[in-house]
Amino acid sequence: MTRPAAASAHEMHLGIAEAGKAAALAGDHVEALRHYREALRLAVSSRAPEVFFRHYTQCALESLELAGHYGDVIAFCERAEAHYREIGVSNPLQRRDRGSILERKGIALIKRGDPAEGQAALEAAVAEAGTATLPVSETVLGWLRRGLRPDVRRLTELQRRQRYFTVRPGQVDADRARPLPKPRTRGRGEAAAQHAR
Repeated sequence: MTRPAAASAHEMHLGIAEAGKAAALAGDHVEALRHYREALRLAVSSRAPEVFFRHYTQCALESLELAGHYGDVIAFCERAEAHYREIGVSNPLQRRDRGSILERKGIALIKRGDPAEGQAALEAAVAEAGTATLPVSETVLGWLRRGLRPDVRRLTELQRRQRYFTVRPGQVDADRARPLPKPRTRGRGEAAAQHAR
């Protein structure tokens, strides 16, 4: 890919991701996920640096969590954990990253209604990343150890206060956003005509 074409491809996936973030902030996580998937596809096909893939994946995980798709978040985190077991964790950045994955899994487990499993994941997260590194985990562990059972609303409020989410007001470049065309829905007659061809 030539340099101008690569720059254009990067501008495209960046713009699509920004439109996804705007949709997420508006509470439309279905639309946000559609944009993040396309941004991921374009980033991979244009051989963008891995930082884009990681960022768009974070954004997608946030929308999945905020839309209540905890099983999808947990499954992703388990695949990421398997990856770290395979390659090993050898430096502070990897330990912090693995800790944040365990934290995301723990929070999703608690939101799904599995506080004991969630607590175990959060304890592993803090052990991996170190104390004073994951304030959401440490706060939730304190609640759980005192016998409190935080609900989804309270957990999400804590996450927002602690700036846990990447996608938040003031972090989206609306001028760069490039919304995807709305998916075309076919009416019954059109679908039947298409099928008859």
